[in-house]
Amino acid sequence: MAGFKSRGLGPWRVGVLFSRSGCTAVIEQTQLWATLLALEEINRSGGVNGREIVPVVYDPMSDPATFASYAKRLMVEDGVTAIFGCYTSSSRKAVIPVVERLNGLLWYPTPYEGFEFSPNVIYTGPAPNQNSVALCRFLMERYGKRFCLIGSDYVYPRESNRIMRELVRANGGEICGETYVSLRARHRDFVPVLSEIKRLRPDVIFSTVVGDSTSCLYQAYHDAGFDPRVIPIGSLTTTEAEVAAMGADVAEGHITAASYFESVRTDQNSSFVRKYKKRYGEDEPTNMCAEAAYFQVHIFAKALAHTDSLDTDLLRPAVLGTEFDAPQGTVSVSETYAHTDLWTRIGRVDSHGRFEILEQSCGQVDADPYLIGSGRVLACG
Repeated sequence: MAGFKSRGLGPWRVGVLFSRSGCTAVIEQTQLWATLLALEEINRSGGVNGREIVPVVYDPMSDPATFASYAKRLMVEDGVTAIFGCYTSSSRKAVIPVVERLNGLLWYPTPYEGFEFSPNVIYTGPAPNQNSVALCRFLMERYGKRFCLIGSDYVYPRESNRIMRELVRANGGEICGETYVSLRARHRDFVPVLSEIKRLRPDVIFSTVVGDSTSCLYQAYHDAGFDPRVIPIGSLTTTEAEVAAMGADVAEGHITAASYFESVRTDQNSSFVRKYKKRYGEDEPTNMCAEAAYFQVHIFAKALAHTDSLDTDLLRPAVLGTEFDAPQGTVSVSETYAHTDLWTRIGRVDSHGRFEILEQSCGQVDADPYLIGSGRVLACG
């Protein structure tokens, strides 16, 4: 570990809020690991302006109210202004009033439903124009225009399904079913849902089920005798972490739209994957949420080196416009929206549980969280 020239100022302190327990821990644990990995890298190279970055870490237990409580504790009692955290939109929406009132800066590394702006949030996960639009076009071209929607019952799935409904219908498709289940749904809860889907005979199942319930959905689909070559599950949230939990035999053939997969071929990704597995185990795959959690720490450190201050009013302007060579490819933080310009990819799970990349953008896709420039009519064909 490098020595630090503290200049009598002590370390930089930041907050980290990712769940290690509860129904979304399967993915949030990977975001925590990637955050800590990035901090270790930065500290090993001398920190920022000679000062170590020290994380103050709490486990919000997948509960939005606990996220809000810990965010307030971080800012009021621990003296933290920058917080890396949140997976669900419910947890993000619980934390935003805290960081807005106390003028903190939340770094949010998760795909979300768009149609939001806060001067106290940096969004580093994809917005709908960077995943939903491409996934809808791909599924309609390859499989057909009849969609059934199934999601966990909270804000992100409902809003993502609203966008998908609009995209499908604007392009001559049909929504033939829409169902929501508890965030804590188990295998038995999906049996009647899939029975109804089998009766409706859609071309595609669009899933916004998250957390532990993801494995239960795919297992129930597998047990019900569906064939992903005929009626695949298309998702924005099923990553390598969920695939590892359910097994490659259950996940094979299903499709996800994401900015990043472990199988991306860049020098930066080869380095990221190698270091991640060395730190956490060869059997632990990276994923899009972990990758965003990782690169956002490096963007933060780059801005902090410039401002030499954690004051949000100084740090946020320094973040806007920042570029970074992330594992997915070069990314940049939009000066207009404080969302990140990211890559768009479509992947299909192979027999080894890895995502085969079927399509990808030629470069960054500009963040358009309000779908102003993206349009609703897809360029199919």
